[in-house]
Amino acid sequence: MKQSLQLRTSQHLALTPQLQQSIRLLQLSTLELHQELEQLLTDNPLLERLDDPLDHSLRLLSDGAISQQAPVGDAPPEGPPGSQEAPAADADNYDGPAADTESTTADADVDWSDAGRSKAPDDEDARPQLEASHCTLREHLMEQMRVTVLEMRDRALVELIIDALDENGYLEEPLEEILARLPEELELDLDELQTALSMLQSFDPMGVGARNASECLALQIKRLPGVPMVTRRMALAIVENHLTWFAQRDFNKLKKALLCDDEDLREAQTVIRQCNPHPGSAFASDVSDYVVPDVIVKKSRTGWQVSLNNDVMPRLRVNAMYANLLKQGKGEGAMGAQLQEAKWLIKNMRQRFDTILRVAQAIVERQKNFFSHGAVAMRPLVLREIADTLGLHESTISRVTTQKYMLTPHGMFELKYFFGSHVATEAGGEASSTAIRALIVQLTGAEDPKNPLSDSKIADMLGEQGMVIARRTVAKYREALKIPPVSLRKSL
Repeated sequence: MKQSLQLRTSQHLALTPQLQQSIRLLQLSTLELHQELEQLLTDNPLLERLDDPLDHSLRLLSDGAISQQAPVGDAPPEGPPGSQEAPAADADNYDGPAADTESTTADADVDWSDAGRSKAPDDEDARPQLEASHCTLREHLMEQMRVTVLEMRDRALVELIIDALDENGYLEEPLEEILARLPEELELDLDELQTALSMLQSFDPMGVGARNASECLALQIKRLPGVPMVTRRMALAIVENHLTWFAQRDFNKLKKALLCDDEDLREAQTVIRQCNPHPGSAFASDVSDYVVPDVIVKKSRTGWQVSLNNDVMPRLRVNAMYANLLKQGKGEGAMGAQLQEAKWLIKNMRQRFDTILRVAQAIVERQKNFFSHGAVAMRPLVLREIADTLGLHESTISRVTTQKYMLTPHGMFELKYFFGSHVATEAGGEASSTAIRALIVQLTGAEDPKNPLSDSKIADMLGEQGMVIARRTVAKYREALKIPPVSLRKSL
């Protein structure tokens, strides 16, 4: 077979480093973006932030002088020449070491957000507030033990049981197993452990030290003030003997077993609902997660206005000193590559926020009824519709709407919330699944507690409004909304 050389023309997509960085930045959440940015700022000395928390720190200027960095948006301090920080070099117009070194350096504050942010007043409110120390359940119980238990042996046993409690305040390990783990030379018996447990169960919060839900509720009912004796006895009988029927809301069996009427059972139910089945949950150290919006939607005279949240937009620029050194031909070869990387990052960061803003504006334009009337007015929307409108790829829209949040008058929503499947209507149109979920919430919220709506009834009521939906679909939406079934929503 004879070998030969041939020329062929073909097309292929080349993912340049700049394009790869642009795609990566676009899909990052706000928290991940700032973490990525901190790493890039550490690796690249030519990149710096205008909103750096160290704005008041001392900086080394390009001429070797030391000056204090002025806060962003403030006027430069007055003083003799050379005492102020030199302006940054224009990174976008930088021509390399061969450029004229005597030309005047232009301002290079590459910033696409609103300039001149207002500075917080220097008063007491502007100082950092320290968070109060968190008191754990163990610390709370140990403090009570030091005050109420005097004997050192009893203190040791109570502390032993405290250490065996779980985060909800329950003692899941039987006393027999605790006793078996202790050395025989202590000469302990089960009665001593039971006495220590009784001491612990008298502590606050009520119900702590219980071994199951029934005992936890019973301990609290016994200590609730202002409860009539008859009602207290009935509530104790329910939680100790018929808690399963009570959880399943099988009121007919409860009335038959307790020989009571609806009024007596309703009063006992009110007492039980005052109890907390998880007494230790108030001392949990779980920290709430807060979401910072990427875009903000507000009502104006001309309609709904979408704006970027300046608080999550980093303000970047090329470092003036290093850029001037490169212009004077004093920089190393590696600094040229770092300068190009800094310019790429600034451009890709600007493109990221511009794309988020365009997508958010397109979403608001198509979901005007949602912002005016709520979730019941949500219309069906798919990623392809926004992609075709903006001339972007569908995968780009998916990246933009993932872990990006919009603050609206109705609350905080992820951008993906505004996209959803559709259900056909009798008129031949389409209804959003989000709107159907909102209608289910409205229907179940306005139902008669004594006669709640079944899934079939809800499907029929939606059908009367022109929405063709099956009972199993209603059940799926109801479970997704964490609405209990009809048997658990029934009350006396």
